[in-house]
Parts: sequence; structure tokens; C-alpha cells
Amino acid sequence: MRILPLTMILTVLSLSFCAQKEAPAPAPVVVTPTTPTTPTTPTTPTDTAKKLVWSDEFDKGSLPDTTKWKYNIGTGSNGWGNNEAEYYTKDSTNERIENGNLIIEARKESRGGKNYTSARLLTQDKASWTYGRFEIRAKLPKGVGSWPAIWMLGSNFEGPGAVGWPACGEIDIMEHTGKEFGAISFSAHSKLLNWTLGTQKTYKTNIDNVDAFHVYSIDWTKDMIKFYVDGVLYYNVPNDGRGVDAYPFVAPQFLLLNLAVGGNFAGNTIDDSIFPCRMEVDYVRVYQ
Repeated sequence: MRILPLTMILTVLSLSFCAQKEAPAPAPVVVTPTTPTTPTTPTTPTDTAKKLVWSDEFDKGSLPDTTKWKYNIGTGSNGWGNNEAEYYTKDSTNERIENGNLIIEARKESRGGKNYTSARLLTQDKASWTYGRFEIRAKLPKGVGSWPAIWMLGSNFEGPGAVGWPACGEIDIMEHTGKEFGAISFSAHSKLLNWTLGTQKTYKTNIDNVDAFHVYSIDWTKDMIKFYVDGVLYYNVPNDGRGVDAYPFVAPQFLLLNLAVGGNFAGNTIDDSIFPCRMEVDYVRVYQ
């Protein structure tokens, strides 16, 4: 066997080592995150870049601040589009400030051809936002027939340049019905993805002690809407790149707080023994 000189052996080993160092690393594996079907570990948003830009602590006066809120009055079209059984008023019996909380109260009383009254407050024409973190601390009523909601609609829902619903986009931060006590729904509706087509982005989960105060919140960006309860992430609605027909949430939206009675989501069965019933809201805070 031929023996190579020591210098030649060292040279070969050196070249081999360099070649190994300079070999390209394998391409990283990209894993697309999936929508969670169970809550994750508590992840209260801590983005210090976001600042409080709007809030109502409901700690002044006896009625909601009219510089921040307006009211829907009456029965709307087809029970506000949902066959709801109430007449919305701006009466203090249906909406007021009490012990630092906003009270929205549904009552068994006749008004405008309906057998129940309640209230629906909204920031339309007062305040709207594109993106941000929205936090609402509230406790919900018990009772079959009740349907409290904390939600948002696109500012182009009506008025100049209106596109109507569902093209304007709807974000349901929280919905609950008495017929499924404790079950909280989060949803996003758009022209392509909405409940009338059965294609809406939606998720339902059970929350313990739903008639106690909880913080319902979303983090909303151009790429994603994340839904939380008490800082726990439950659901994501991503922007899938199909444009505003699927993800119209790239334009201003306003907030709504209401307590409906009956309707498509709550059902036709209404237990009259629950009235008066109320949703209480401790605060509404918007960060951007």
C-alpha cells in the first residue's frame, strides 16, 4: 500500500473540513399555524406600543355619555334583521348608569307592537377604529330568550358609500343566548362568509360563571382577528388573502352593545319569568 506524505494528508483533511463548513444549510420548515380549537395558556396582550385611545368607564352621571354613544330606537327592519322580539328605547328603565356600570335592561312591557323593551347603544358617527385591541368587561343575564351581544359593524354599513350588511363586515366579540347558558360565541361575517350562507367564521366555547364579570376582547390587525376571554385566546380569524369580500376588516368599524330578546339566534321560546334581566358593562377600552 502506498503511504502518502503527512503534508498531503493534512491538506486533504483541511479541504474536506472547509467543504463541510461551507455546505448550504437545509431550508427551514415553515409550519402554518392552525386555528386553535381549545383555549391556549393565558396570553393577555402586553404590547406596550398600544395606547389607550378611547374608553368609557361608566363612572359619571346617571345616563350614558351622548358624546360617545347613540341609540337605535324601535324594531328595525324584520326585528333588526334577526326576528328579534323587543322594541329598543332610550328610556332610563332600559339603559342607565348604576354603581359605575352601564345597565342594559330588557323588560316585559308592550311598546310599538312588541311585548318587550330593551336598549341598543352604538358609537356609530361618534367613534370608529381601524385595528386595535378592544376590551369590554361585562356580566351577562340568565334566562331563555335573552341574547346579549358585544359587537362591531363596518362604518360603511349605511350612509354615503354604504355597502350594507354583510359586505361592511361584522365582528362579534361576544354573543350569548340563555338557551345555551354559559356558551359564548365569537364570529366574523363578511360578504362571502356569513350566517345566512352558513359560511361564517365562528367558534363557541363554554365559560364558567358567565353571569359574573369577564373581560371579552379582541386583537384586530390587517392580518388577523384574535378573540379572548379573560386574556385566554380562544379563536383566530385570519385574512386569507381573498380580498374585502372575505376579509373586509381593513376599514373603520364602530362598536355596539345590546340585549336582544328572542330572534334567530336566541330562539322563539322566551321565558317571561326572567324579566327584567340585564347585561352590565363595567368598561369599554380601545387601544391602538
